[in-house]
Amino acid sequence: MTTPEPQPPTPDPVSRDRIYRSPMGIVGGVLLLVVVLWLGIDALVRGEGRTQWLALAALILIVPLVSAFTLRPAVYANEERLRIRNPLRIIVLPWGQIASLRSGYTNEAIAKSGTKFQLWAIPVSLRARKKAARQTAQAAAERNAAARGERGRRGGGGMGFGGLGAGTSRADLGADGPARAESDKIIDELRDLLAHRENEESAQGEVTVRWAYEVVAPAFAGAVLLLILLLMP
Repeated sequence: MTTPEPQPPTPDPVSRDRIYRSPMGIVGGVLLLVVVLWLGIDALVRGEGRTQWLALAALILIVPLVSAFTLRPAVYANEERLRIRNPLRIIVLPWGQIASLRSGYTNEAIAKSGTKFQLWAIPVSLRARKKAARQTAQAAAERNAAARGERGRRGGGGMGFGGLGAGTSRADLGADGPARAESDKIIDELRDLLAHRENEESAQGEVTVRWAYEVVAPAFAGAVLLLILLLMP
């Protein structure tokens, strides 16, 4: 009779990332890249003399920068850490190293050391905030109007018009709390994750910051080449 071999321990499931990006930034970046590539390739094909070299240098400089500031930014969050992919840097912040997440004119993660890291992928929209505030005010006004209509019907014993019907549309919208702009909702999610995970053992570690050399190197090379061409007689 053979004894079964011991099975290796099952590895802990890897927490999946929540990925946050700016849809409008991606759309704008794609459109801008199309224009830059169209003009640059046209200059390469039809240009003469130094024009072709200038177009090539400009493409090497501009394409990585446009991609870095529009397509590249993203925020990845799981149960262990917050990873921020900004245009020129990648920052990894374990939850235990984050002091707070601040949302003002920009969204920022503040490390316990006091260093601030901007969340490029989650831009603040003041217009969206004003719209959310208006929706909240309208919902509150309609709930108040519905409540007054309900009290009036109870007091007078009649059916009445306008109170209940007018209050069921927007009033129910704000029943679960005030309306929030999309970027503020994302920050609320990250704050909730921070509150639940900052003291966990798996969420401890060191803050790491790495330069995005895949962006910096070609952009620097393009800038040097462009400068040399412009200085040449």
